[in-house]
Amino acid sequence: MKRAVTLFIILLSLHSGFSQTLNNQIIDKKGHPVLLGEIDKQGLTGGTFNAWFLKNHDDYLINKKVVNRIKDSLNQYDIKVFLGTWCGDSKREVPRFYKILESAKFDEKQLKVFAVDRTEDAYKQSPSGEEKGLNIHRVPTFIFYKNGKEVNRIVEHPKETLERDILNIISENKYTPNYAVANYMNYLLSTRSIDSLKLEESILIPRLSEFVKGSRELNTYGYVLLRSNHIEKALYIFDLNTKIFPYKYNVYDSLGEAHFKAENHSEALKSYYKVLSLKPDDENAIAMIDKIKSQIK
Repeated sequence: MKRAVTLFIILLSLHSGFSQTLNNQIIDKKGHPVLLGEIDKQGLTGGTFNAWFLKNHDDYLINKKVVNRIKDSLNQYDIKVFLGTWCGDSKREVPRFYKILESAKFDEKQLKVFAVDRTEDAYKQSPSGEEKGLNIHRVPTFIFYKNGKEVNRIVEHPKETLERDILNIISENKYTPNYAVANYMNYLLSTRSIDSLKLEESILIPRLSEFVKGSRELNTYGYVLLRSNHIEKALYIFDLNTKIFPYKYNVYDSLGEAHFKAENHSEALKSYYKVLSLKPDDENAIAMIDKIKSQIK
């Protein structure tokens, strides 16, 4: 009897532990509540998230004609959503996405939603690592799977509208997500060596320059790599970005930060001095130069 009671208590505690992993809310360093890890609609409609979720959900006017066209086919897909409850784009697009799914009568069991962090140590990461290997460099990201394989994704915001983007994806029309350069570089880094890519920079840089959406596209992707300790890849991306945008001080700042983390102090100093050549009063560069010098004395 005692063994049965003990087993019951253990099972009950395990169940409670698992249930607590859903809609995990913490308070960040600025005192703001954020959700982290796996969440559902109930988590987004509770507490301080309720105001922005309901407003953007209820105010959104669905294109019913397009929804009717996706209604039957959409249920053949599984969807993963990565968002940040601290992110303006997530606050706008995720409630709209939920409303579209509801109108299309999409089965909630085929939807998984994960809230990621924005701290330096866990940038664009979920506590349980659900983002690993999925190239989550912008949020929200909506990933569509069929038969267990990724078909396509919507990154940060739709190219037309959410309904039309979904229609293009499930109709297998040609659809290229936003931030194609970051996505392309992620593909190259997963299939090629950095040394081989460096040999082709004379071809690669002009090609990327034509399509990249400003210096922040690869910078953001580089930070995702850096914060997940893919330092060599991050250094390559940041260095590549300086060659695409040689007159932008921020790209050298990022490269300097990566070199500093890699303990390449001389290279870090070069990058921060380059920042000052482009922006002489940059406080971060001045502070980092002093910090590096104090460490190499």
